Amino acid sequence: MDDLDRLQRRLGYRFADPSLLERALTHRSAHRRRNNERLEFLGDAHLGQVIAGRLFHAFPDASEGQLTRMRARLVRGQTLAEVAREMELGAHLVLGGGELKSGGHRRESILADALEAIIGAMVLDGGADACEAVVAEWFEQRLARISPEAVDKDAKTRLQEWLQARQHRLPDYEVRDIRGQAPKQSFDVVCRLSDLSVEFPASGDSRRKAEQNAAAEALAWLEGRGESS
Repeated sequence: MDDLDRLQRRLGYRFADPSLLERALTHRSAHRRRNNERLEFLGDAHLGQVIAGRLFHAFPDASEGQLTRMRARLVRGQTLAEVAREMELGAHLVLGGGELKSGGHRRESILADALEAIIGAMVLDGGADACEAVVAEWFEQRLARISPEAVDKDAKTRLQEWLQARQHRLPDYEVRDIRGQAPKQSFDVVCRLSDLSVEFPASGDSRRKAEQNAAAEALAWLEGRGESS
């Protein structure tokens, strides 16, 4: 329990039911049924809600797309793994033999999933309000640094770089509809990621803007999934 006491101090939260924390730290490789996957599901949903609320109030002039991209940047797997490392979470994970040998306690996806599971455990242990206060403190500095401008770089370029880095096919853009007369036209475009079998529609007052908006939606979805490979 000494290890869990130290971890709870770093988390900034003390569990009334420590078994919830133990479950949140248990990877499926260690126990097929009593693992952190269900808690991860709950924590993922709550984390998105907390970050969305903070961004909504912090940036009253930001567009929906900007808010979506900022949220995706904050809740993506890479960011969650960084937070987990700051808390030295890897040292407390319960892993199966195979994951231990392969360095699972350092793996980005496992760290991110465990952090989400801890959030889910806190919701069950102390309620949503208590959990929100803790999560907001974890992300305080990152929330202070992010801005709509920081996520408004060329979305098509960022999407292409993201896909190339992970050896995915490049996206296809298709104009589905053009409404109105020049110069007041509206373009409906879809960004298609064929090897992932998903597509993202968006609109804009030019083909270029519509494609950029669609690429931004695709990026937000990809980053929100926390993919790292």
